[in-house]
Amino acid sequence: DVQLQASGGGLVQAGGSLRLSCAASGFTLDDYVIGWFRQAPGKERTGVSCISSSDGSTYYAGSVKGRFTISSDNAKNTVYLEMNSLKPEDTAVYYCAAGPPYIVGGWGWARQYDYWGQGTQVTVSS
Repeated sequence: DVQLQASGGGLVQAGGSLRLSCAASGFTLDDYVIGWFRQAPGKERTGVSCISSSDGSTYYAGSVKGRFTISSDNAKNTVYLEMNSLKPEDTAVYYCAAGPPYIVGGWGWARQYDYWGQGTQVTVSS
């Protein structure tokens, strides 16, 4: 079975850092792209970042570019999202998702992903 396990969320002050992890099982990272999404209360789920481990391509939403870094460890079958200079507006539940490689052109569209993790809460206090 394909499974994604997101972890690493927590409460942090503005300007702080967190590292989220997405542990994948049932497939290898080379076969899928992994995206990070977030959803704040009352808002739509939006794409934050995406990585294609097969060629190392990475993608970021404009709101996080320069502050967040996505990476993968194929040996651990895990994708990370390093979040720095966190802002209160980054507060949300963060999800990781897996989708087929051809979706990278529209990586920010949640409907293109086949598998989802359970989400991890990130709260940034001002």
